[in-house]
Amino acid sequence: MKAWLCENPIGVEALSWKDLPDLPPGPGELRVAIKAASLNFPDLLIVQNKYQMKPPLPFVPGTEFAGVVEAVGEGVKGFKVGDMVAAFSGTGGFGTHANINAMLAMPLPAGFSFEDASAFICTYATSHHALIDRAALQPGETVLVLGAAGGVGTAAIQIAKAAGARVIAAASSDEKCARCVEIGADATINYAKASLRDELKALTGGKGPDVVYDPVGGDLAEPVFRSIAWRGRYLVIGFAQGAIPALPLNLALLKGASVVGVFWGEFAKREPRRNAAALQQLAQWYAEGKVKPVLDQVLSMSQLPEAFARMGSRQVVGKLVLVNA
Repeated sequence: MKAWLCENPIGVEALSWKDLPDLPPGPGELRVAIKAASLNFPDLLIVQNKYQMKPPLPFVPGTEFAGVVEAVGEGVKGFKVGDMVAAFSGTGGFGTHANINAMLAMPLPAGFSFEDASAFICTYATSHHALIDRAALQPGETVLVLGAAGGVGTAAIQIAKAAGARVIAAASSDEKCARCVEIGADATINYAKASLRDELKALTGGKGPDVVYDPVGGDLAEPVFRSIAWRGRYLVIGFAQGAIPALPLNLALLKGASVVGVFWGEFAKREPRRNAAALQQLAQWYAEGKVKPVLDQVLSMSQLPEAFARMGSRQVVGKLVLVNA
């Protein structure tokens, strides 16, 4: 097998494409021939030694991929050679093959492309857990999605619409805002040009959004939280802008609002049955055409450095996907 190996986590430039030994799956594992893998923001952080999970060196990065089962380890039930699967494994995706715990594999129904499947679990499971579970989103409520053109943002737009909500998508350019409308947003705000507070007041008749989906953090958080509706739920997804905001907690009191943490990975570990049910609903929504990953570009696995460079430029709309020929 071949894979991108991280031997020194100082950044993307230290990754190297290397031949590695083919290892049979251990007990409870599947060996998967990887057909497609997608980039997520943690993939960048982990090779920079900035992510909360620090795998032992050396390691193959790549949190998420899809492919075909080539071998089944001892004790594995429910999978056979030839099955199509997707997985969110934390590492191992940026290569031609990977051995993974079978508990991490999601069987793919017929008609689910490898490219879509590789860009599905992390962003859609995160957004489903956030909006449906943590926020208890109701039909007719208004959701503000920050960073709406990114991977989790585009997933959040689609899931909120599938749940019957009205969606305001906030992004950093007119082009990104236009793409958000194409995938279902009811209204948009270009926060590089306009005041978030003024636009939210106009778009909600002064009420504010019922739910805020925030994967950005930084200096957007406080003005948005000041605009949230009574009994609003502010979903803390991540901090793509870099800075972790410090919200004045008196605002939560005055608004009767909740600040709600969203950590899908831990939820999946602690509540596997609820996570499996969410993934099942998402797969059904995919089959019904209600959700579909937005793919920015599909590149060769050998083009990982170029994909990271595009991610770092903040030009990506949706997800970047790498494929093995």
